[in-house]
Amino acid sequence: MKRYRSKGLLVDTNLLLLLTIGRCDPNLIQNFVRTQKYNVEDFGLLSRFVASFRKHVTTPHVLTEISNLTTRLPDHIRPGYFTSLVSHFSAYFEESVPFSTASGMGIFVKFGLTDSAITHITRNKYLVLTDDFPLANYLQSQKQDVINFNHLRQMAWSFGS
Repeated sequence: MKRYRSKGLLVDTNLLLLLTIGRCDPNLIQNFVRTQKYNVEDFGLLSRFVASFRKHVTTPHVLTEISNLTTRLPDHIRPGYFTSLVSHFSAYFEESVPFSTASGMGIFVKFGLTDSAITHITRNKYLVLTDDFPLANYLQSQKQDVINFNHLRQMAWSFGS
């Protein structure tokens, strides 16, 4: 982790969604269908972990997924949420991968566009944080540095954080 603090961290879609929903209103975490599997403690752990990195990286694919997944937020919450997205992601470094590149990767059929782009962008450059077990296993098999958020949760529970 230490070597990536300045190089960069890429947070996968579900966790980035948790982060943005929690920053908008932590009470939404348990009430929004896309984040119900998490809790406020997960949000806190994720926030602390992400804050320990100086550079945050994302892709247009991840941002599109977040935007699409949050269109079902209640009408009275959506304007504030999208305003907070603009503020939150203005500090992120955004890297893109052309569809032809991502779809040409051997994992495209199995993992789809977003995960193919993540795999391409992060190779030997950035640490990936995900709770997607198949993606984490694939990245590890490719000798890419990845942390499964579920392992962070277990460590936090073990140490009483």
